[in-house]
Amino acid sequence: MRRAVVTGIGVVAPTGIGVGQHWKATLAGQVRTGRISLFDADPYEVTLAGEVSDFDALEWTDNRRTVQTDRWTHLAFAGTRLALDDAALPPTATDPDRYAVALASNSGGNLFGQRELQRLWSRPARTVGAYQSIAWFYAASVGQLSIAHQFKGACGVLVAEAAGGLDSLAHAARTIRRGADVVLAGATECALSPYALACQMRNGLLSTGTDPERAYLPFDVDAGGYLPGEGGAVLVVEELGHALARGAPVIYGEVSGWGASHDAAHTGRHAGGDVGQYARAMRLALAAADVRPDQIDVCFPDALGVPRFDAAEVRALRAVCGPHLPPVTTQKPLTGRAHQGSAALDVATALLALRHRLLPPTAAPRRPAPGCDLDFVRSPTEVAGRAALVTARGFDGFNSALVLTREPGWGDVRRG
Repeated sequence: MRRAVVTGIGVVAPTGIGVGQHWKATLAGQVRTGRISLFDADPYEVTLAGEVSDFDALEWTDNRRTVQTDRWTHLAFAGTRLALDDAALPPTATDPDRYAVALASNSGGNLFGQRELQRLWSRPARTVGAYQSIAWFYAASVGQLSIAHQFKGACGVLVAEAAGGLDSLAHAARTIRRGADVVLAGATECALSPYALACQMRNGLLSTGTDPERAYLPFDVDAGGYLPGEGGAVLVVEELGHALARGAPVIYGEVSGWGASHDAAHTGRHAGGDVGQYARAMRLALAAADVRPDQIDVCFPDALGVPRFDAAEVRALRAVCGPHLPPVTTQKPLTGRAHQGSAALDVATALLALRHRLLPPTAAPRRPAPGCDLDFVRSPTEVAGRAALVTARGFDGFNSALVLTREPGWGDVRRG
């Protein structure tokens, strides 16, 4: 069996650009949400979001590509370069047919599309730019990265709202088992434009809070919705033998098990998702990894911040783990919820926790809501660093779970 391991991580998130900045901010619990600056949010009830500050696309790709693509793809260019550098892989594939891209996507090129739509309706010519046809397209990042880095293997895009960020890792592992040596996985998002924000507000789940410290508090008595965000993570998934043969600097962990399910029903205004189907995805992931609930060091949950969804998630975790509930931590209140990007970022954080054998503190809850009294990580906590469970849900019934494991000989970072 060909094994899929992660050898490179590229983080581009409100918590920082690069794993070092992200890990430092995560351990410190630094809230990086704030007033939206990408456009004027004054006319909207939702005014806070998580943005990647001080990001310059031209530091990560050339002008020819930046004018053809959206900020969401610019973030993917940066994440990919960081991930390849972290894995000590060249920027251009050495064996193109055995290198692939399998990113997730949700909303496409919002800022680019917003600009072109305004141009269409505000000028007499009623035209849009030539690149509108490709920049907004949900598969644009996959195509652009494949071309830029000459990854010509079986490329594809996964679409399952926030759950797709985990599905991309599962698909990358399957692609490795089918013969690929290296696959780029994960996701970036930038659903921050007037049109994109208006679309998100339709679901009635966004927080209208104005204090970044309190606006997004999953599992808390004051939970009142989530804040939008941008960014995410790109990860290098590599065949274990290939990684060992070339002397990869570090192996963060293995994509050992995954599971996905669907509620097969529209998520109504008063529903919190199907607990049974969500639990089924977790059980499938644990079974595929051959890992018991009591062997899980930490769980990174979906953490939507909407009481009925939070309560359903707790019930699903309890149904799967019984008396062996693992420690739980979430960093989404630090960054906002970037849909697919946040799920990929959770994977990056989980892998860093396994490598450092250190659990980052949870950003919420401060006061657990009734029925949400899980074993939340309150301060950086040492662990064995064996296995992590990452879960995610997408609106209208998508459920995904991923189990990541790590062997002691893969270069632990020891403290002290």
